[in-house]
Amino acid sequence: MSAAAFSVRPPSSRRLAGTGTLVRFALRRDRLMIPVWVGVNALMVLSMPNTLKGLYGTPAERADLVGRMATNPSLRAMVGPVFGDSLGALTTWRAGVYAGALAAVVSLLVVVRHTRDEEESGRQELVASGMVGRRAPLTAALLAAAVANGVLALVVAAGLAGHGAGGAVAFGLGLAGVGMLFATTAAIVAQLTESARLARGLTAAVLGAAFVLRAAGDSATDDGSSPLTWASPLGWLENLRPFAGERWWVLGLFAGAALLQGAVAYALAGRRDLGMSFLPSRPGPAAGRLGGAGALAWRLQRGGVLGWSTGFLLAGLVYGGMADGAAELVGDNEGAREIFQRMGGQTGLTDAFLATMAGMLGLVAALFVVASVLRLHGEETSGRAEPVLAGAVGRLRWAAGHLAVAFGGSALLMLLAGAGLALGHGERTGAVLGACLVQLPAVWVVGGVTVLLHGLVPRAAPAAWGVAGAVLLIGWVGPALDVPQAVLDLSPFGHLPKLPGGEMAWPPVLFLTALAAALVAAGLAGLRRRDLTT
Repeated sequence: MSAAAFSVRPPSSRRLAGTGTLVRFALRRDRLMIPVWVGVNALMVLSMPNTLKGLYGTPAERADLVGRMATNPSLRAMVGPVFGDSLGALTTWRAGVYAGALAAVVSLLVVVRHTRDEEESGRQELVASGMVGRRAPLTAALLAAAVANGVLALVVAAGLAGHGAGGAVAFGLGLAGVGMLFATTAAIVAQLTESARLARGLTAAVLGAAFVLRAAGDSATDDGSSPLTWASPLGWLENLRPFAGERWWVLGLFAGAALLQGAVAYALAGRRDLGMSFLPSRPGPAAGRLGGAGALAWRLQRGGVLGWSTGFLLAGLVYGGMADGAAELVGDNEGAREIFQRMGGQTGLTDAFLATMAGMLGLVAALFVVASVLRLHGEETSGRAEPVLAGAVGRLRWAAGHLAVAFGGSALLMLLAGAGLALGHGERTGAVLGACLVQLPAVWVVGGVTVLLHGLVPRAAPAAWGVAGAVLLIGWVGPALDVPQAVLDLSPFGHLPKLPGGEMAWPPVLFLTALAAALVAAGLAGLRRRDLTT
């Protein structure tokens, strides 16, 4: 091949031109989302040693816990096997799977936002017209994800160093490894799909499959040796075994997989035109079923609703089947019993566990309603809302379609979660369904705050993720840290009745519902009066 053939391809320095500027821009755009979610993840992990010390303060109690977990496959499916009885090992057991999953979620959101989202909105075309290399946007997105995961690794390693420097470093690097592996997965999916929404959904589906594979493998064996466990990156994290004879070579699996996926993403990015994809969206009719604003909103969000619905149903089935196993695991440990009762009410332990799981699913449903409401913000800032509103569709009608999907979809999620809990537990279907549905007013309050921000201060609309993160942190970590009730009351979930087992209290439920309605009304009033954001 002649030298002239090589000259067609620009040198690597030109293909990466502008990467530094794009990285700074990405970190500036994510200056709220990344710190909030990294902080939530780090606090969840770093709060665990003191919590476990209060629950299992003696070596005998910790050894008893390890023995109970070895004979409890349902709880192993939920949190994984235990490889040691030190506080550090128990911390990685209790928080590892969920911290890894949260790191993966943040990473995929960052990468998709700065790749496919930018192309879909048309901003990437404008950026590419300047002195920006072809590989710069993808590189900047991966570097932004690397910064988020690197900060998480440093904070976790520093916070757990007192329990063993080697284990702390291994756990921190393991979490970063999971995050970067799913960052590169998102980078591949962003090249394959034409829609940012679909890219997020497909990557989240891969994460869900990884969780299911790990859960199936861990329920079958008590030492993480199942092939199903090894088929999941979350299984790699637990088999890294921080604080329990670290297997440092497992980090090589993360590095190798991330490098391989990154190479695939770069290869795909170099073989398509800007804005195009290898799996183009199927064109649809402009009339008939899509003739109204509500039908269009449903068409845009139906994939997300279906994915979330499937996840909530499966989660309900799994958690319902664990209810009796949780009671067996806690046994006569008063500290663990008190935490379940703080989260689930002063009732029997099984009821308290079911109430706790219903509350946690409600917290996750709040993330769905924020993402769904912010679809309004995405449609507006991308310019797609303007052609719709230029016709015979008013702003309120346009917004109502998306809000119906957001608020109605959250009701569907909690209904399916309740059905799953009831089927998994096999008893008191009505009581368990009620426990899930009673979470809706608090979920809707978080959605109402999102509508308010979008309607009145559209530039601050993404701050709704910070609100959701704070609510999740209070509800998830607060009871374990025995924080004052005044702090728990900052979350709308703290005012709900603890069902099943507790007494139904209608005043807080009605008040939260009215508050959500007022927030939505105020947000829609602001949307009606302000200019569109471009």
